[in-house]
Amino acid sequence: MSAQSIVCLLGPTASGKTAAALAFAAASSRPVEIISVDSALVYREMDIGTAKPSAEERAAVPHHLIDIIDPAESYSAAQFRADALRLAGEIIARGHVPLLVGGTMLYYKALTQGLNDLPTADADIRAALDADAAREGWSALHARLASVDPETAARLAPNDSQRIQRALEIFMLSGQPMSALLAAPRASGDEAPYRFVPIALEPSDRAVLHARIAARFDAMLASGFIDEVKRLRARGDLDLSMPSMRCVGYRQAWEYLDGATGYGEMRDKGIFATRQLCKRQLTWLRGMPERVIVDCCAPDATRRVVDLVLGAARGSGF
Repeated sequence: MSAQSIVCLLGPTASGKTAAALAFAAASSRPVEIISVDSALVYREMDIGTAKPSAEERAAVPHHLIDIIDPAESYSAAQFRADALRLAGEIIARGHVPLLVGGTMLYYKALTQGLNDLPTADADIRAALDADAAREGWSALHARLASVDPETAARLAPNDSQRIQRALEIFMLSGQPMSALLAAPRASGDEAPYRFVPIALEPSDRAVLHARIAARFDAMLASGFIDEVKRLRARGDLDLSMPSMRCVGYRQAWEYLDGATGYGEMRDKGIFATRQLCKRQLTWLRGMPERVIVDCCAPDATRRVVDLVLGAARGSGF
């Protein structure tokens, strides 16, 4: 792989990205280092609910941008872009192969296309929107968003509080819809110094992926996910307004521990939220015509990914 080309293994949750990445690392003639493209894996103390690579997997292949901040902190797409570009340069300088792996498409977009000039967060506006949501519900704020930014509202679920709040905040600060600001040209000089080659694990049958999501959520519960959330709650400095606790599964487990839902309802809501995340990830991927698609439902999906990445490393293309 030339220093100017970096393969990015993308895909929705439960599509088999980690297994394929580790298989490539085992098959590569040069040492491989993985850069995580996942907004949940950055948090320490959040291992089970984020399906974080195991200690054994991380010992076998170096992983970056995992366990880098406390759950009380936040991590932006801008920070990810700067960190990923820095790490890629360091890995290449070592003579190793960088492989980006994950499903946070906003991070990937920031990395490959640069950053838009979006206003920074405003605590007062967020507090006001939280108060409105407490009175009216997030579905009402989703309807408010639809009236000022229908394009953004159309791709958000009515209960996607974090993204609804951010879109309304941007409109209130700038007077422009977030969709218009995202579509605006980036500033010159913001180009990445690498050619990113996206390989996407996507399902030919979404029902297969849904079954995997349910099985994985049940496995998380069996592995002590609720106890993990109990430990996070016991710290006393976390709440559901924080990005970390808005991660899929954690909000539902938190509400269950609050007594707002029963165990069965918590499980169903966690699985449904994960399926909604999967749907959003696939929507992002469909907007990337340059990607190379591998059917994650195929029995030989991992081998096909390995062959593609090895081909890219040999410079043979696809």
